[in-house]
Amino acid sequence: MTNFDPAALPAAAFEPIADDAGPSALSAVSRDRIKARLDARGYNYGVDDDGDIGGRWDDHVFYFLLLGKDSEYLQVRGRWSRSLPASELGQALVLANDWNAGRIWPKVYVRVEEGDLLGIYTEHSVDYEPGLTDAQLDQHLGCAISTSLALFTSLDERFPEVAAAAKAEIARIVAEQQQQ
Repeated sequence: MTNFDPAALPAAAFEPIADDAGPSALSAVSRDRIKARLDARGYNYGVDDDGDIGGRWDDHVFYFLLLGKDSEYLQVRGRWSRSLPASELGQALVLANDWNAGRIWPKVYVRVEEGDLLGIYTEHSVDYEPGLTDAQLDQHLGCAISTSLALFTSLDERFPEVAAAAKAEIARIVAEQQQQ
């Protein structure tokens, strides 16, 4: 076995890659930075009474949460906007397990909710105690949303009747709101 000596590599191999989204210095993750990145992309979002940031992408709800003693963990949590009957628990758990076994993120889990319905959630969480760049924050937000939406699309394909009913209900609500 050959010994590996990182000091023998050219210095350029260890220089940071410049990001185009902002300063390359690491800064603490914050709600203001999250909102700034969402604003920069033109995304619509809201802030609840607790200060949590949330929005909808393809009619699915996402929250951008800061957790930990010093709010050093960024978690993007999504919820599939459809609910399954409790009778589908076994199938939902297999789908979640298959996803988790084959992909790095997001984590997928199933919850039994009110009325014996199942909610399917995604989470992408990272500890940013040392800070992060704007480009890293963009990547976290983009990866969490896009990979969650990929899962939600596959769930719509697996449960087409549930997806069709939910889409019809959303269309009904939108039509009612437009009439007001």
